Amino acid sequence: MARTGGSPASSRTQSSSTRQSTRTHDSQSRFDSQFTTGSRGLTNARTRIVGDRTGFLADVVIAAVRVTAGLRSILARVLGRVAAVVTPLGWFIIVAIPLTLGAGYGFGILELVVIGWALLALLAVAVIYLVGRSSMSVGLDVPRSRVVVGERAIGQILVSNSTRRRAFGITVEVPVGAGLAELALPGLPARGEQVREFEIPSTRRGIVPVGPVRTVRADPIGLVRREVVWADVAELYVHPRTIGIPSMSTGLIRDLEGNPTRDLATNDVSFHALREYVPGDERRYIHWKSSARTGTLMVRQFEETRRSHLVIALSLASSDYGSEDEFELAVSVAGSLGTRAIRDARTLTVVTSEVTPQFAKRKLYAVRSLSTLSRSRLLDDLAVVETSESALAMTDVARVTGEQSAGVSVAFLVCGSGVTAQELRAASTKFPIGVEVVAVVCDPETQPGLRRVAGLSVLTIGFLEDLQKALSRTVSV
Repeated sequence: MARTGGSPASSRTQSSSTRQSTRTHDSQSRFDSQFTTGSRGLTNARTRIVGDRTGFLADVVIAAVRVTAGLRSILARVLGRVAAVVTPLGWFIIVAIPLTLGAGYGFGILELVVIGWALLALLAVAVIYLVGRSSMSVGLDVPRSRVVVGERAIGQILVSNSTRRRAFGITVEVPVGAGLAELALPGLPARGEQVREFEIPSTRRGIVPVGPVRTVRADPIGLVRREVVWADVAELYVHPRTIGIPSMSTGLIRDLEGNPTRDLATNDVSFHALREYVPGDERRYIHWKSSARTGTLMVRQFEETRRSHLVIALSLASSDYGSEDEFELAVSVAGSLGTRAIRDARTLTVVTSEVTPQFAKRKLYAVRSLSTLSRSRLLDDLAVVETSESALAMTDVARVTGEQSAGVSVAFLVCGSGVTAQELRAASTKFPIGVEVVAVVCDPETQPGLRRVAGLSVLTIGFLEDLQKALSRTVSV
């Protein structure tokens, strides 16, 4: 009779696997019983509210919190939109309505009841003005982004109606600098367009931000107001006034045929003398007729000439000027000299005083270089310069400029009446020997004129027109 049971070895194997699976199950069960929700180490909104609880009550609490958060978000959006259109006067009316109605009905005061209902009617009519959307599109254009101070500047509002029906009139507001331009535009027919101009103040040098353009829908009383922004901010550069200067007045050292220096060179255009040949001299400079006559090789020697490198240093120290008019005249002088040099394609460097930070421990000995790539770039930079009490004075500006600028031929120091003659002489000594220093002192209270001291020419001007005359005299001297 055949045996149906397995071998003892297989029975032992099955028993061992059974015990192992039982131990694994018991260990897993103990682990799950210890951490019933698997939330150990988890930090989120649920665990902060109900911890590791998973019962029905915990689910109800979480559901209530989620609903409350959703309602709060919706309420915040609604209040945000309401706050964006309701003016302070509108909020006063909203608060006054329930107070007057409550007090009127509560104490039987008929006048308060009438006032309350009247205020409610005004609020209802004001809300009607916010209904609907405008079918017009609005754009901003500044035809000339750069003007001279005092020159007329305009901006343009471009309005178009792209729909097939007539659009109602709108009110357009354009922030212009610190002011506001407000334009009431009439309705437009279907596919109609309109251009409206407005003035931009340009009485003072600087950058005037224009825009963004926004359309305004508001009730006549001013309870509600809705704004729609249409265009980005445009900038108008108001340049300082400049005057034309003859080319020779900005370059006292002529290009290529400039005044020779005392330095001798082996090759240049200004012949100086002949000398004996020494090893290393270029053979092309041998003067053969003189060599044949003397029996010794003779070479030409030249005086070194240099290209005109102009430096214009403008002081921003408020102590160097007696008034704001002096500083504005100094900015115009720097702009006139710089633009003439740029037209003549001269090597030009324009620097201004660097301003020491208010909480710095030491004075900042540095200058700020302005752009000389083009006339407009230079005037853009000059449009924003301002005086400061902590800016470097003229003497320090000259010292830093003389150390940083190499190959300078002419240096213009532009300042006001606050700089003394001793300070100007000290500033002129900060440049290397051979550099012609011209100090331009802007002082409307002093007679214009030119005076010379050792290594320094001082031009005193009261008006910008005096600059051209004074520099012409320096050229003819």
